Amino acid sequence: MTAGKPLDGGILYDDEPAEDDDDAIEPASEAPLTDGTGATIAWNETPRPETGLVGMELIGEFVKQLPNSPGVYRMLNADNEVLYVGKARSLKKRVGNYAAGRVHSNRIGRMVRETANMEFVITKTETEALLLEANLIKRLRPKFNVLLRDDKSFPYILISGAHRAPAIMKHRGARVRKGDYFGPFASATAVGRTINSLQRAFLLRTCTDSVFESRTRPCLLYQIKRCAGPCTHEVSDADYAELVTEARDFLSGRSQAVKATIAQGMNDAAEELDFERAAVYRDRLAALSHVQSHQGINLASIEEADVFAIHHDGGLSCIQVFFYRTGQNWGNRAYFPKADPALTGAEVLNAFLAQFYDDKPCPRQILLSEAIEEQQLLSDALTERSGYRVKVDTPQRGEKREVVEHALNNAREAHGRQLAETSSQARLLNGMVETFGLPYPPRRIEIYDNSHIMGTNAVGGMVVAGPEGFAKSQYRKFNIKGEDLTPGDDFGMMREVMTRRFARLIKEEGLPDRTQPPSEDAGFPAWPDVILIDGGQGQMTAVRAILDELGVSEVVTAIGVAKGQDREAGRERFFVRGRPDFSLPPRDPVLYFVQRMRDEAHRFAIGSHRARRKKEMVKNPLDEVAGIGPTRKRALLQHFGTAKAVSRAGITDLLSVPGISETVARIVYAHFHDKVPER
Repeated sequence: MTAGKPLDGGILYDDEPAEDDDDAIEPASEAPLTDGTGATIAWNETPRPETGLVGMELIGEFVKQLPNSPGVYRMLNADNEVLYVGKARSLKKRVGNYAAGRVHSNRIGRMVRETANMEFVITKTETEALLLEANLIKRLRPKFNVLLRDDKSFPYILISGAHRAPAIMKHRGARVRKGDYFGPFASATAVGRTINSLQRAFLLRTCTDSVFESRTRPCLLYQIKRCAGPCTHEVSDADYAELVTEARDFLSGRSQAVKATIAQGMNDAAEELDFERAAVYRDRLAALSHVQSHQGINLASIEEADVFAIHHDGGLSCIQVFFYRTGQNWGNRAYFPKADPALTGAEVLNAFLAQFYDDKPCPRQILLSEAIEEQQLLSDALTERSGYRVKVDTPQRGEKREVVEHALNNAREAHGRQLAETSSQARLLNGMVETFGLPYPPRRIEIYDNSHIMGTNAVGGMVVAGPEGFAKSQYRKFNIKGEDLTPGDDFGMMREVMTRRFARLIKEEGLPDRTQPPSEDAGFPAWPDVILIDGGQGQMTAVRAILDELGVSEVVTAIGVAKGQDREAGRERFFVRGRPDFSLPPRDPVLYFVQRMRDEAHRFAIGSHRARRKKEMVKNPLDEVAGIGPTRKRALLQHFGTAKAVSRAGITDLLSVPGISETVARIVYAHFHDKVPER
């Protein structure tokens, strides 16, 4: 199938090419749309109902054109923003419910009234529709869907491939490197702890390939018996490959067989009176036992499973996910999906599961705290995508039910903590209204700070807070680029950050309407209600000048936070337009709240500055030479040894390097010298 852009009122039919249309608008990202199994899909044009129709009338006209086939539908508003993504066994019947006014809640009723257009995808099966629906919801994040709020990927253990001595390491992110991935783990700490134990059990290396190739003698890990020393052939390639195979088997769920093999090796060595080799096997066996004994609850009946438990109360849902692999508990994580309070816990869990596995490998068994409507459909869809049987079950008794109850208890506790934190956050935001004279509690607060050393590697940091605490996915850093800035000019740096931030915001979002306070379900806004600046009157003068120049001073409240006398916490001075500067009582909750936000901005700015400084420190001068890519750079360094030697080389010397032409040689020479001499 071919990729294309969706057209107004477009219905997609599998295996039909898309037609070009310059006026087509794609509300999703530029990435090709897939059906959840990896196949690319495209949109076809279908006549749109009469212009001017909205809501049920518009949907009713679409229903006349729809087949009784499985598929996915998208509802869009007048601005072509996706309101809702749904899937159906029969598009005609499912969408027909909206046209007949059969909706679940007032929220969905409002969604129907806002619908100004619809788009459809026809799929071959309902399982394909389920996978595509999950893919679209995660990409488009429609405001009327249950949304999985997960902006942090899971860490995995990677045993690298395509090498004579594979390494074991932690991995997070895209799986671009060849090798075997095992996980997910709930935290990087759990990965590190497990890798440390696996090193003692299987003696696999953890060094990078470049370090491995450069070794001339074994490193310290070999001396302390945490590596077999394949770099200097302390172990044969065949024996090391056997260790790698055992590690893969252990992480793949065959832990008992691996332990039995090691135990047999220990007994054989003891019978041969080779007690030194027997001690090595003994230590490896103890390391494996350490892995399994430090993972919390470990039950013999669960070899590979994910456990989901949901607690739904007070308009808030908490889903606890526990990961079990190789009979071990690899940790847990709590999720708080965004959902309509009118939905039941089973409905939220049903919508959550497909999104959760959209970009993650799934185990062979999934245990739920309560039955969901599409349990068998989810099992079939995950089986189809994974290539092996995936069983979705709701245990009622036995050890599996005990594990589910354990997860449910964790969900209840996390739910209570989240409600308490949300309530506390709401009180603090209400306190800001009274303290700073705001018209309503802010839904988005942006805090800015700069970090540099004598003006070098200057970075501006922006952190964001809202009703649910810090929104780390909204954090931004600004590499200061102004060439006319005096080194260390904090006012100039803040002017640049403010100009870039709000000029782009105006371009992308337009000016917000502040005549009415935002509705509760409007979602997290793009525009800040309040900005906090770490600085005094001078910083605020620079910031207000930029806000006035851009015409946004009436829609954003700027507050300066200056450190008090002797830079002591608790004596901060606040600067708000139209009021003299003031301080708050030392134990005022709002003061603590502002301090916490300022400290987070300071931490983020310093971290960004350190990362940039570290990058500059290891930067190679050849990276800045136009036309020099990795291959030519490697050739130059192998020939001359260092970048400094390259900078001193003449054109004739440069021409002696394989792959360096006369044109490239003159470019390199010109980069390090004032002019190119005649040969």
